[in-house]
Amino acid sequence: MSTNITLLIVMGILFAVGIYLLLERSLTRVLLGIVVLGNGVNLLILSAGGRRGEAPLYKSALDAQEYSDPLPQALILTAIVITFAVTAFMLGIIYRSWVISRADVVADDDEDLRVSQQSTFDFEEDSPVPEDTTEFEGDESVPAGNTKEAGPSA
Repeated sequence: MSTNITLLIVMGILFAVGIYLLLERSLTRVLLGIVVLGNGVNLLILSAGGRRGEAPLYKSALDAQEYSDPLPQALILTAIVITFAVTAFMLGIIYRSWVISRADVVADDDEDLRVSQQSTFDFEEDSPVPEDTTEFEGDESVPAGNTKEAGPSA
């Protein structure tokens, strides 16, 4: 199987532009980044699908190797629907942001800034653990494999 180098270059450019747009603070640019990334994913699935062939409808005269694989087409259709749903959701978020604050830029949260300036030392996670952590000190009366209660035998 040989892949088309032009398709790979276009796919790389779409991924690069999409990721760049996702890192912006404007929600409109984030939406455009999601759409561009969705198109890059569609090209990736298309190029991974293999060579072109006949439509996957049964004909007795055709060998099985001459058909095209329908799975990449189904995956691309699914990716298109998912991208559309995420786009609609993001449009709702952008509209809500515009109605509330008259801006589509994600602002810094004061609590996030406070947490980012805190020390990374956590007393519970970073404190030294004692070597012997058993709860039952000096309880050697019951051997590890013995689970029967000591009592009279019948």
